[in-house]
Amino acid sequence: MAYKQVILVREDLKLPKGKLAVQVAHASSSALIKSHKDDLRKWQSEGMKKVVLKVKDLDELLKFKQQAEDLGLVNSLIEDAGKTVVAPGTVTCLGIGPDKEEKIDKVSGKLKMV
Repeated sequence: MAYKQVILVREDLKLPKGKLAVQVAHASSSALIKSHKDDLRKWQSEGMKKVVLKVKDLDELLKFKQQAEDLGLVNSLIEDAGKTVVAPGTVTCLGIGPDKEEKIDKVSGKLKMV
């Protein structure tokens, strides 16, 4: 069974590439820390697939967070410290998983890649 992690990024913030990369890294790391060890091991053994997807805005991001929680998926919402590009406390992205790909796709399967 395939495992993956997805990171959902707010498109409306129009983050510069470097800032986007750092926020995605924060979301990935933060979700990993919360993950179940068995899921983490299986995901690692398969090559640690990650996909970065875009959402329209904060409201849409929070909708996907709720869907992930309803399915019991580990997730991590990232709020920026506000030292560079965005205001302090700005929610930038959401890391989901790693978990079974089919389970994650129930939440994010129709989203487009960044």
